[in-house]
This record gives sequence, structure tokens and C-alpha cells, in this order.
Amino acid sequence: MKRQVLALFLVFSMVTALVGCSYPLTTREGGAIVGGLVGAGSGAAIGSATGHAAAGAAVGGPLGLIVGFLIGDSLSRGY
Repeated sequence: MKRQVLALFLVFSMVTALVGCSYPLTTREGGAIVGGLVGAGSGAAIGSATGHAAAGAAVGGPLGLIVGFLIGDSLSRGY
């Protein structure tokens, strides 16, 4: 039951983040979305090795989101 609630929360969070973005996406927003997805996928893959895929995705998603945003921000500024 906990996994279903966590999975539903993660899906709801991602849908909310996608709907809340302007269209077309800026470089920052695109980087944040891609980073969040890559972070969640990587976290789930690493977490599944230890038997905690949902926890890995829950940790990796926000970290990837932050890193993706920072990369997108630096690209948009031309650094």
C-alpha cells in the first residue's frame, strides 16, 4: 500500500510540474524536467539493487531536478 501511495504521489508531482511550466519550455525548465526524470530513473535503478527502488527514485528525482535546473540555467546564460 505504501508503494502505491508513493508511486501515485511521484506521478502526481511530475504531472503538476509539467502542467505548471510555460510553453514553450525555457532552457531552465527543460533542464529541470530532464534532470528530474534522469535522477528518478537513476535513483530507482540504484535503489532496486538494495531493494528500495521507490526510496531511490524519491531521493534521485529532486536531486536530478536541482542539477538539471542548474545546468539549464547555465546554458541559458551562456556560461
